[in-house]
Amino acid sequence: MKLWQGLAMASLMVSLAACGETVGDRALSGAAIGAGSGAAIGAIAGPIGAGTGAAIGAGAGAVTGAVTSPSAVDLGRPVWDR
Repeated sequence: MKLWQGLAMASLMVSLAACGETVGDRALSGAAIGAGSGAAIGAIAGPIGAGTGAAIGAGAGAVTGAVTSPSAVDLGRPVWDR
């Protein structure tokens, strides 16, 4: 398995496991998913680097998670809340 395939599979698993019911949960999980994805993309593909990619991804993920309604992303209670 190539590195990018492993990263894609890991990010998919994390994104499926990290959704929440409250705005705070979704913002926090969105920030974590965005930071991980941004760091990976920044390290592999661009001149911006992993740190900047993580910061951009965390911001975008937090905003996306905060504005998403629970009915649009309903995967149950977060893993840490079970």
